[in-house]
Amino acid sequence: MTTQGLQANEQGHLVLGGVDTTWLTREYGTPLVVYDVTTIRRQIQEFRTAFERSGLRYQISYASKAFAAIAMYQVVDEEGLHADVVSGGELYTALQAGFPVRDLSFHGNNKSLAELEMAVENHVGVIVLDNFHEIDLLQRVLLAQQTSCDVMLRLTPGITAHTHRYTQTGQIDSKFGFDVASGQATRALQKVLAIPQMNMIGIHAHIGSQIFGVTGFELLVRKLMAISAQWRDQLGVIPDILNLGGGFGIAYTATDNPLSPADFVQQITSTLRELANQYQLPLPEVWIEPGRAIVGPAGYNLYTVGSRKDLPDLTAYLSVDGGMGDNIRPALYQAQYSAVLANKMNEPLHETVHLAGKYCESGDILIDQLGLPRSEPGDLVAVLDTGAYGYSMASNYNRNPRPAIVFVEEGRTKLVVRRETYADLVRLDRHYE
Repeated sequence: MTTQGLQANEQGHLVLGGVDTTWLTREYGTPLVVYDVTTIRRQIQEFRTAFERSGLRYQISYASKAFAAIAMYQVVDEEGLHADVVSGGELYTALQAGFPVRDLSFHGNNKSLAELEMAVENHVGVIVLDNFHEIDLLQRVLLAQQTSCDVMLRLTPGITAHTHRYTQTGQIDSKFGFDVASGQATRALQKVLAIPQMNMIGIHAHIGSQIFGVTGFELLVRKLMAISAQWRDQLGVIPDILNLGGGFGIAYTATDNPLSPADFVQQITSTLRELANQYQLPLPEVWIEPGRAIVGPAGYNLYTVGSRKDLPDLTAYLSVDGGMGDNIRPALYQAQYSAVLANKMNEPLHETVHLAGKYCESGDILIDQLGLPRSEPGDLVAVLDTGAYGYSMASNYNRNPRPAIVFVEEGRTKLVVRRETYADLVRLDRHYE
């Protein structure tokens, strides 16, 4: 979002979910991660409304790698969504949350034998197969447990999204999925069809992250429908589900112009109907996997201002009590954010600073050029739209504890992840003597 959508109270304090942020930080400390649950629900509803209008069979699957916690899975369950997990840890968290396992799909390019055993034992809804080794592992598990499961094949369609190279996933030279152009995908299908314990229900592809245009998704639909027609003609198999993945962009700064769920679904629906008629195929069920688009705009990182470094004719460095340990994205791939002084929302801009973190790295700059009112130690900085891939990628670098997480909704607050302590940092350590 831009700062235009923010709310301030009479004291000039930023208000999130009906709660004064200065109260939040007095109660829970800083750095602090805050999620406005109403925003999460609104983002979900926008996707649901768009699909309901389309007339398509559909499934919205929350990509929990964006932010996974027991409380988050519970909110997703309340909203009636599917969810996908990419590790045994995410699966375990979803199970602890009481999330319906039949509404889970399990992704990943190198699932271990233990992870597959865990997924099958708990009757996960669908396992998305990523490579030939995994087909063999899963067959071994299914035979050992004398059971069967639904699977999808993840394909590499040869489509490159216009995004950072670290977040491109659909191009041919990718670690993910079965390559279409070389025939890998067809060979994988033949292998799966020969295994009675696997029920192939659909095909999946993901072309990247933070995507603003619909062109890449339209190309993906065309590729997957062409593959469906080819498999029908060659093998007599028509995938019932096309999973288009996620990657829907959000507005981190005023220059970002994301695609609305309504526009995305409308254009995808039109393309699907055209191709179903062209290939004489039934309309498939469409799955999408939004993660960032659901939690990104709902998240805020709150920091306390500490030291300052002024240099002649250069931009000052304003340091806060967090940084790359709780949001590595700016250092990792130059992600850009907006921020405000949460306790001085009504004051005019006074200066431009480098918003620096406290970690022992020169690259620990949260925002390179940030306009702020006159600041002083003890002020409260709120970095906006941090809900995706912030806490989920957090670390204990420099042996700093990870922050607490609070959910706010209609004036209510709930601590959903407690702040780590120094004792937590050494909990797994053992003495050498």
